[in-house]
Amino acid sequence: MANSAQASKRARQAEAHRQRNASQRSAMRTKVKALRKAIASGDKEQAIAAFQAAVPALDRMARKGLIHKNTAARGKSRLNNAVRAM
Repeated sequence: MANSAQASKRARQAEAHRQRNASQRSAMRTKVKALRKAIASGDKEQAIAAFQAAVPALDRMARKGLIHKNTAARGKSRLNNAVRAM
């Protein structure tokens, strides 16, 4: 438990940030999952549309520091290769 007003405020802020980050991370994973599902179904049009939704989500998470920029780049590259291989 926080021993000072400052510590309790930081605890409240940390919890708010944790919840926001979890929500944004979940939304990003949902977009990537939708893309993987489209790739598995073999629907190239749907896969391209899902890829165009997933890439900005990955970039946004990297910009905000939720994932590392190289992790985002690696993910985009692998997803792009999977879409192009269809």
